[in-house]
Amino acid sequence: MADIEEVKTLFAETQKIATAARDKADELAKKQGDYIDQETLGRIKAELATKLDATDKASMELKSRLDALETKGNRPGKPDGMTPEAKAMDAYFRKGVELPEEIKAMATSSNPDGGYLVRDTMRDGIQKRLRRSSPVRQVAAVVATSGGSYDVLVERGDAGFQWAGESEARSETTTPTINRISIALHELSAMPKATQRLLDDAAFDVEAWLTGYVADRFARAEATAFVSGSGSNQPKGFLSYSKATGADDSRASEALQYRVTGASGAFAGSPNAADALVRLFYDLQGAYQANASWMMKNTTMAEVAVLKDGDGAFLLREMLNGDGSLVRTVQGRPAYVADDMPAIGADSFSIAVGDFSAGYTIVDGQNVTVLRDPFSAKPNVLFYTTKRVGGGVTDFDAIKLLKFGTA
Repeated sequence: MADIEEVKTLFAETQKIATAARDKADELAKKQGDYIDQETLGRIKAELATKLDATDKASMELKSRLDALETKGNRPGKPDGMTPEAKAMDAYFRKGVELPEEIKAMATSSNPDGGYLVRDTMRDGIQKRLRRSSPVRQVAAVVATSGGSYDVLVERGDAGFQWAGESEARSETTTPTINRISIALHELSAMPKATQRLLDDAAFDVEAWLTGYVADRFARAEATAFVSGSGSNQPKGFLSYSKATGADDSRASEALQYRVTGASGAFAGSPNAADALVRLFYDLQGAYQANASWMMKNTTMAEVAVLKDGDGAFLLREMLNGDGSLVRTVQGRPAYVADDMPAIGADSFSIAVGDFSAGYTIVDGQNVTVLRDPFSAKPNVLFYTTKRVGGGVTDFDAIKLLKFGTA
């Protein structure tokens, strides 16, 4: 019962933080007709960014509490409640016990380096945690492959046509081109460690600990790569591609369209600072608008939170879901805090909007491998954990960028 009361209290606190953030935005809006010095304006925006960040953290903590309540009483770390596969993996983690052949056949496989592929439930747990932690994973297309790369065929251009009478001659029409985009998989690794004494503690859930640690480390690395990765030994982030101002029918085939704010390192003040965001959204074709999402850094979202449209309504709207998660929208489409997006600066591409499920593809290798190493860091045991992942833009019309500059 105490756990339920804690969740209720945390839910109420989250609502208070969200309300405080909106009150701060209202405070700034009421003063828009008065003179505000730059120091005061900066302080208000910084406070708003802090409150937005606090709201996100409170929402994440609430979701974690709810997840814990859902799984309470069914802890896989307790030997009595383990399946044979889980017991075998637990013995491998704690003592390095060789896995039985029947378990290898069902859930794991021996590697030449002595590691083992983790069982499906652990791999799925890592993937689910990654999806909750990475805003790009939440909205992008995610596929799995057992090969070294994943190929996507992309159609460019359009098929030609002509109108003709019944007896008139027909001429050849243009044919769209097909481009092959290959997304290579790259190895991502983490190496948590635990003392042997800790592993010997029967109450310690090694698998849950390892899953959480690895997922957290992988999530941070992936989140950066999917936004700004170079493509060399890591996924290629959508900000790393060529960019141009041309429309979809005139731009180079593998370049993202961007729009400028009209001011260096800021939103232009005339005629309306919000115009750049509205126009950016409508640079998307209608089919992409229906499933579009916004990506921006927390401090950038604080700037957007005080912008108003031509009717005086805030451009950024907020609502609190029943599970405690905070949903923000711009132009009616969800806005995600992506801390790996660049902060607003001269000529920075700090805001992205688009249908990421069409525009960006994440490719996961089908296996996660754990190598137990009790020798390299005695008295600690290292768990060298690897997975393979790739990522890249697959539809260059589906994502648009906002540049804080003049050209």
